[in-house]
Amino acid sequence: MNKIFIKQISKSFGATPVLRDVSLSIADGEFLTLLGASGCGKSTLLRILAGLELQTGGSVAIGERVVDGVRPKRRDVAMVFQSYALYPHMTVQDNMALPLRMRRLSSWQRLPLAGRFMPGTTATTAEIERDVTRTAKALGIGHLLARKPGQLSGGQRQRVAVGRAMVRQPAVFLMDEPLSNLDAMLRVQMRAEIKELHNRLGVTFVYVTHDESEAMTMSDRVAVMLDGELLQVAPPQEIYADPDDRRVAEFIGSPKINMLEARLRDGGLADAAGTSFAVAANVAHGTALTLGIRPEAFHLVDAGGANILTGAVRLVEHMGSDLFVHLDVPGTEHPLIARLLAERAPQILTGQTLHLGVKPERLLLFAADGKRLRPHNHRNGTVLRMRELAQ
Repeated sequence: MNKIFIKQISKSFGATPVLRDVSLSIADGEFLTLLGASGCGKSTLLRILAGLELQTGGSVAIGERVVDGVRPKRRDVAMVFQSYALYPHMTVQDNMALPLRMRRLSSWQRLPLAGRFMPGTTATTAEIERDVTRTAKALGIGHLLARKPGQLSGGQRQRVAVGRAMVRQPAVFLMDEPLSNLDAMLRVQMRAEIKELHNRLGVTFVYVTHDESEAMTMSDRVAVMLDGELLQVAPPQEIYADPDDRRVAEFIGSPKINMLEARLRDGGLADAAGTSFAVAANVAHGTALTLGIRPEAFHLVDAGGANILTGAVRLVEHMGSDLFVHLDVPGTEHPLIARLLAERAPQILTGQTLHLGVKPERLLLFAADGKRLRPHNHRNGTVLRMRELAQ
């Protein structure tokens, strides 16, 4: 079993804290993505897993073994770096074979001339070549084994870097933003290939990215990080639809979630942006709240009223099947963005007045400290979340 247990990991560089008491369990065979903006500590956490950085506090276990202080090559993990880290003077064959040569051949057997005459060198070298060839064919780069990295495209170099990790048959794959150097079209293709590779191998993947589309399309679970803290760990759809924290809600989603400052009053109503919204928040009247509304939660209506926002169209972005409508609403600091189906929306023009409705169950409520306020309904003694009521 290759579970990973991260317990209360902290890391500081001098007086600057980078990781703050991070605890996380990763299941055997899981694809988990560490997602966050640059500088949040996700790559540092990955390097601690690999043994390339030493934590200031806390402990890491892989399987049943605590690996604190264990050298990287003894941890049975393979890491794919953002820069690919290929040796430019070596062929693809030699780049992929290098970790196997370091593991399977003795220092004497690796000597350039004399090594080939050492007992067992020929048989071990032939075995390494077979393993490299088999892995290269599986990744579609078998025809590139004689080339050097400078003769390859970005996507081909990325496959070589994955192959070099894959040929070792590690217990855990660690990937540090491996697609960031590729163009947009190739990133989409490689996302699918990495996910298929994970499905085929069935081993644990820990993947670092700042790109939410990579995290949401590839992962079994996503761990959202900010300023060295772990904010939420959940499946992608839950991260999107049911965030625990305002910062998670604002980081996930494109276009970005709309946030409205509101205040609760009698009757379970919250006043915001010139209208009132029906909410079920278990807080005192007069409490300041923030209402989060995803762009796709809006729908066009004919007139104003409760749970309806009215404003003037500032900008319309045509995205093929969707329209992104930017709306100036009185009482809001920034324009709201609605994502509407183009086929269901009439011709929308700049300056036009629109009425946008939102169902109460589509509202996300946040307290002043940014924590999520989840409405509850007691039915037959069972507490149901708002998202369950909406089904």
